[in-house]
Amino acid sequence: MSDRPDDELLIRRLAREELGAYKALRDQTLAHHPEAFTSDAATESRKEAASYLPRLGLDRPEGGHFTLGAWGCEATSMQLVGAISCEREPRLKARHIGHIVGMMVRSDCNGQGIGRALLVAAIADARDAAGLEMLTLSVTASNLAAVGLYESLGFVRYGSLPRAIKVEGRYHTKDQMVLML
Repeated sequence: MSDRPDDELLIRRLAREELGAYKALRDQTLAHHPEAFTSDAATESRKEAASYLPRLGLDRPEGGHFTLGAWGCEATSMQLVGAISCEREPRLKARHIGHIVGMMVRSDCNGQGIGRALLVAAIADARDAAGLEMLTLSVTASNLAAVGLYESLGFVRYGSLPRAIKVEGRYHTKDQMVLML
């Protein structure tokens, strides 16, 4: 993989038949970065790949509910190296809000711009969804690289939840961030 992800990176919506690759990436990411996610690796590893089908938004014709995958070239095949989801609020009064969740990049691909490329694509897709006006996300406050990425693309912190998650006896604060579309 090069330093410029656009040279060897394809970002597109995940298809139903790719949920196995998504689950494998998710399981690996949760195991390697437990402090970054509210979900825990042990519980999630027991789920079937099909349990993530709602994240694809196939039953949400209004748009704004999707999962994007970043496919990188390794030798002769394309591998799922990153993913990001946007979950649009289904309730009428909050349908103008989308939540960025499950931002992940394969551990051996960190630092190559894949996360930025995924987030840029997710923001663009969200802007194309009729009536979607803002995106929210939560990020572990100590993950300075992630916070910096979100801020560089216009997200601003609007709150903080101390002790939001507890991993191996240690608490982690989650910052809540928003981007007005």
